[in-house]
Amino acid sequence: MNIGFDAKRAFFNGSGLGNYSRSTINFMIKYFPANDYTLFTPSNEHTSFYSAPNNVKIIKPSGIVNHLSHSYWRTFRLQKFIKQNNIDIYHGLTNELPHNAHKTGAKLIVTIHDLIFMRFPELYKKIDREIYFQKFKYSCQIADTIIAISEQTKTDIIDFFGIDDQKIEVVYQSCNSSFYKEAEKSKIIETAQKYNLPENYILNVGNIEKRKNSLSILKAIHEHKIDIHLIIIGRKTEYQNEIENYAQKNKITDKLIILNDIPQEDLPAIYQQSTIMVYPSLFEGFGIPIIEGLFSKVPVITTKGGCFSEAGGMSSAYIEYGNIDDLANSILKILNDSDLRKKMIDDGYNYAQNFLEDKVASNIMNVYLK
Repeated sequence: MNIGFDAKRAFFNGSGLGNYSRSTINFMIKYFPANDYTLFTPSNEHTSFYSAPNNVKIIKPSGIVNHLSHSYWRTFRLQKFIKQNNIDIYHGLTNELPHNAHKTGAKLIVTIHDLIFMRFPELYKKIDREIYFQKFKYSCQIADTIIAISEQTKTDIIDFFGIDDQKIEVVYQSCNSSFYKEAEKSKIIETAQKYNLPENYILNVGNIEKRKNSLSILKAIHEHKIDIHLIIIGRKTEYQNEIENYAQKNKITDKLIILNDIPQEDLPAIYQQSTIMVYPSLFEGFGIPIIEGLFSKVPVITTKGGCFSEAGGMSSAYIEYGNIDDLANSILKILNDSDLRKKMIDDGYNYAQNFLEDKVASNIMNVYLK
C-alpha cells in the first residue's frame, strides 16, 4: 500500500498532537516496512522536532502561492497531491482532512483526539470553536473510517456530530518507548543532579494550563500539611503564575519546583524517581502522562470519569475533580500503605503492556486493512 500522512504537526508541534503524529508514522514504518509512506507537510524546514526517515517521500508546497499560505495549501490544495501521488490510504493524524479529499480515490482515515471545545466551550475563543467545529465535523463526514483515541472520544463524536458508531474505531495511543525500560543508574544520578530533584516528590506532567488543575495538588499538600515536594513539568502559560503566586502567598515555595521545556530523554528518569504521579485534569482525549507513569512503575492518581480509567486501568486511584480533601486523602493513603503502593505499581505496569507500540501499530494496520 501507499500510505499518506498529514505530517504538519510531526514537524512543527513538540507536544501532544506532534507526539502522536511522530509515533504513528514511526510505528508504521518500523513494523510494516513493506508499504510505501508519503508525508505531506506545508514545510519541513527549520524544525528540530522531527527528522523523517530517508526511505519516506516528503511532499511540500511548491510555487509562490502555495508558499505564501501554508494553511490554504494544506486545506484546499492537498487533495491534488494525494491524487497525483497515487495514495491508497490517507490518514489525517490530527483531527482534519483536506477539502474534497473524498474525491481523490484514496481511502480516508482521520484521528479525532478530543472534542473538548464542544464540552467546555468557555475554554476557547468563539472563532476557534467555530473553525474546529467545521473542520472536525467535515472530516468525520467524508472519512471512510474515524479513529478515536478513547471510548470517551468515540462517544463524543457520536453525540456532537451524529456519526454512525460503525464508522468509528477506537485505537489507543502509546507513549515514547523510552518509558518502557528502566533508566540506567548513571542517567538517574545525572538527572537528579541536573534538576536538583528532592528525595520524595509528587510529579505532574502536561501543559501548565487551568484545565490540567495542577494547583489542586499544591493546595492538597499545603492544606493537609503533607511533607512532600511537587514537581510540575510542562509548557508555561499564564496559569503557572497563579500556581507560583499561591506558593509565595502561603510560604511554600520550597515545596514547589516547576520545570519548563524538559528534553524527552530526561523524562523517564524524572518519572522513575517520583513517589506518586498525579494527573488531576478536568478532561482529556486520553491522558498520555498516565500511561507514562504506569510504565515508570509509579502509583497514579487521576480524575474520575471521562477517559481516565481507560488510560489508568483498575490499578490507579481516582478522585473527584477539584476535591482537595479527596486528593489529599488519596496521596496520604499511598504514602502510608506500602502494600497498596506495591500493588498499584505491579498492576499498573502490567496494565501498561496494553499500550506497547507494536500493539498500537497492529491495531492501526488492522484499520487500514479493513
